[in-house]
Amino acid sequence: MARTPETSESTRPLWPRRAVVTAGMPYGNKNLHFGHVGGVFIPADFFARFLRDRIGRENVIFVSGTDCYGSPIMEGHRKLVDAGEDAGSLTDYVQRNHDAQERTLASFEIALDLFAGSALPPAAKIHRQTTAEIIERLAAEGVLERRSTKQFFDPVAGQFLNGRQVTGRCPIQGCKSEKAYADECDLGHQFEPEELIAPRSALTGEVPELRPVDNIYFDLPAYTQYLKDYAHELEADERVRPVVVKTMEEWLGAPQLYIQTKFREAFDAVEDRLPPHTVIEAEGNKGSFTVAFPSWRERDEAHEVLGEAGVRFRSGKALVPLRITGNISWGVPVPDECGCSGLTCWVWPESLWAPISFTRTVLALAAEEQSSRYASTDWHDWWCSEEAHAYQFIGQDNIYFYGVAQPALWEALGCGMRQSTLVANYHVLYMGKKASSSSKTPPPPAAELLEHYDAEQLRAHFLSLGLGEKPVSFSPKAYDTRETGKNPDGTPLLARDDKRVIDPVLKEGALLTGVFNRLARSCFYGIAERDGDEAPCRTGCIPAGDASPSVMQAAREAVAAFEDAVYRFEFHHALGVCDGYLRAANKRWSDASKAAKELAKSAAAPTERAAADEAMLQALRDAWQELRVATVLMHPVVPAGCERICKAFACNPDEFFSWKRILDTMDEFTDALGEQPGTHRVEALPPRFDFFSF
Repeated sequence: MARTPETSESTRPLWPRRAVVTAGMPYGNKNLHFGHVGGVFIPADFFARFLRDRIGRENVIFVSGTDCYGSPIMEGHRKLVDAGEDAGSLTDYVQRNHDAQERTLASFEIALDLFAGSALPPAAKIHRQTTAEIIERLAAEGVLERRSTKQFFDPVAGQFLNGRQVTGRCPIQGCKSEKAYADECDLGHQFEPEELIAPRSALTGEVPELRPVDNIYFDLPAYTQYLKDYAHELEADERVRPVVVKTMEEWLGAPQLYIQTKFREAFDAVEDRLPPHTVIEAEGNKGSFTVAFPSWRERDEAHEVLGEAGVRFRSGKALVPLRITGNISWGVPVPDECGCSGLTCWVWPESLWAPISFTRTVLALAAEEQSSRYASTDWHDWWCSEEAHAYQFIGQDNIYFYGVAQPALWEALGCGMRQSTLVANYHVLYMGKKASSSSKTPPPPAAELLEHYDAEQLRAHFLSLGLGEKPVSFSPKAYDTRETGKNPDGTPLLARDDKRVIDPVLKEGALLTGVFNRLARSCFYGIAERDGDEAPCRTGCIPAGDASPSVMQAAREAVAAFEDAVYRFEFHHALGVCDGYLRAANKRWSDASKAAKELAKSAAAPTERAAADEAMLQALRDAWQELRVATVLMHPVVPAGCERICKAFACNPDEFFSWKRILDTMDEFTDALGEQPGTHRVEALPPRFDFFSF
């Protein structure tokens, strides 16, 4: 359960003056799957919307975009061209996929300041400029080096292969991925090309050769101690999810090789030829022993010796130089002054600073339009200032890049870059299993979900899953093909058609269509003017007078608990706070209005009728107070429905949703609008109007 913290202003969480929110960038080779939307974009959008309400829209920038460059894009395009399904350019290909991604995000009410494309206008030019500036600064700081490494070459095709044109098995100890590429697997593990197990060319199916090429590398191992200290700091931060620190620490140990005991004799025969090392014998029933080295250099020197001796090995996780450049044409050009000519930037480091490029693009567009939408148009005020903070929402697979490589790069730049807070979510499972497009029941694309569910149902459901704590299954009934019985004709009855099976996706939607909707309708219909009804509440205006002390206390507690949960990135707990608050408010209204009506029925004397009228007015004062607080809290969860309520309130959204006045009484709020209490007229609703209707 969510905590109920103290409610005084001095104990509320401290927020930055300005904030950047980012969501992990999807590749430009396909549209979005439900994990992109439910696991990353909806949580990021929730947080960005909350911050806009909490610290002011002008102080928040929410950016993401299509990751346009790299070998996955080239390979996806190549396959379509070879199949005769695409005659356009690579730019056309990523533009088409970018447009589809942007439409999908919009359909889920994701309100980005900019969903850009690293190779597409308006961000492409600024992204190239940012890339050049960062690489040149790293070079000036002396943390880049030119290295000759090996790259796969297909002698049959007569060409070097990009990363996705080589497939094999991951060599990292403990990794079970059978889908590895030239230097990384689909689970995010990094390794040298010569370590890839059983490599094959995707072009010809042949075993490729390794030939030397020159590239520029960042000296990531030089920041081992910095990263250890940084991980220690994060461990003490209760807001940082344990998976972030755990993953960081996995990469910060000594470089090691794991060798099966069946190769022990061959290893012993060449051990004296190895660079300095320590052998750690196998313990218990383990089938391999460990060889530890002082640094990655000694470990890599050992590869060739062991390979020649026929000793197979797997590498442990350890810091190695981070490749900055690549030899493929589809990428951001790298300045020749950095030590190599004709290279492009490798897509991973380039994608790390893409949010900075996109922030600069947002601010440049605002400056061109002479807009005052943002508190500052200098990107340094958003990424380098002590008054600002960046929050980056990612999947757990990408912690190595954002949690290890990025902090070291930011430190190496030496220009005051502020380290960001990573909000790393676990996988969204599908029907209890890891989602896979190659499985017997592949997960649906995100856009397809909207054929069966409303966006706000899905937003509330994904936020309820608690992906910051563990992997959780997304099991929509509309796609559930389990057999739960037999139809009258003897054919299998599937869960998706079985009326006895409850759809877990609809649980949170019921809160909206039932409880929240009922409270809102009760407020608006309760004061609606009616011909022949002279009750004091029938004015079409929010009634004057304060809510009950118990109602105000409940509001303070809900606001404090909600804010505390958001501060800890426990969005499922924040939604739980709203659930409890709405249900309690609805019950208070139901009990109080019923009691007022009973008084009215038995009222005979004028004083009794006046008491009944006052009881109904007080029930409405309480309900209106609770409706406004609940609508502000729920705004990041279900923005469209809450904005319909705001419109019916006849209020400016910026004023209505601002947390500056979230605990004002309705009289104070009305006074802030420049009106006398009891005179603020709301919209008259048509009969049976629904703010949430799915």
